[in-house]
Amino acid sequence: MAQKFKDAFQKMAQNLPKGGAGGGGGGGRGAGAAKAAGRAASALMVAGGMGYGAYNSIFTVEGGHRAVIFNRILGMKDTVYGEGLNFNIPWFERPVIYDIRTRPVNLQTLTGSKDLQMVTIGVRVLHRPDPNQLVWLYRHLGLNYDERILPSLMNECAKACVARYNANELLTKREEVSASISRELSARARGFNVVLEDVAITHLSFSPEYAKAVEAKQVAQQDAARAKYIVLGAIQEKKTIITKARGEAESTELIGSAVKKNPGFMKLRRIDAAKDIADIVAGSGNKIYLNADSLLLNLLGDADDKFEKSVNGSKGWFKSK
Repeated sequence: MAQKFKDAFQKMAQNLPKGGAGGGGGGGRGAGAAKAAGRAASALMVAGGMGYGAYNSIFTVEGGHRAVIFNRILGMKDTVYGEGLNFNIPWFERPVIYDIRTRPVNLQTLTGSKDLQMVTIGVRVLHRPDPNQLVWLYRHLGLNYDERILPSLMNECAKACVARYNANELLTKREEVSASISRELSARARGFNVVLEDVAITHLSFSPEYAKAVEAKQVAQQDAARAKYIVLGAIQEKKTIITKARGEAESTELIGSAVKKNPGFMKLRRIDAAKDIADIVAGSGNKIYLNADSLLLNLLGDADDKFEKSVNGSKGWFKSK
């Protein structure tokens, strides 16, 4: 900038009219004007140089950032500059600002499990540079250090850890798999002066063939469990039928024993049956013309005698007289 001011005023001084020998007083005035313009140009050049130096001799480091300085003569300086206002030598030194706040990076890779099943796994890493090693980072990796090292490290560590587990263990032991990847990746990243705050598995999927096989297995297990419950239900139903048959047999045996001991028991049952039949006939709107004996409704006359004879082994109620 100072050189530009100097060149501009030199051109302006060259364009001013110069007085000759016969110019007399006019030549003197022209020479004085040229000297004044030169002095003004020099003053402006000095002022511009001072302004340029003052402007470029300070730099500000924002919060969550650090700075290192590159010297054109000595190379990288070993000092790491903190937040706030800092000074440097204009043109000879150039500040390089690093963001040391935690940043995320995501990676999705296809790998194989221990039982040779193809698995697609997604990993998210929260990372930041080591503030005390920014000079080393700039010398060896530059500002985009994360793009240079993290994708390859994450890919390698994820594949190495997934290969130790079966496909079903990747689901049942997900926390253990995530911790294993975190340990491997943190150890590798420390060699590059990168600090990992957190490592997490964000996505885990298997091949379509394996997913169909797992679904078929679950369906088979559900069918087997359903069949088991059906068998148990059939066994319980069988026990119920046997118990019911035993009860009916015992009831029949008890009724037969009661009839043999006391024929009046059958009379009582006959009366109950007649009562039920009478209720049904009375509630019907139809007219019925049937023998009262066949409906067990004849409870008077010789019905009891006929009943006793039938119980005692006679030929029947409807024996001819």
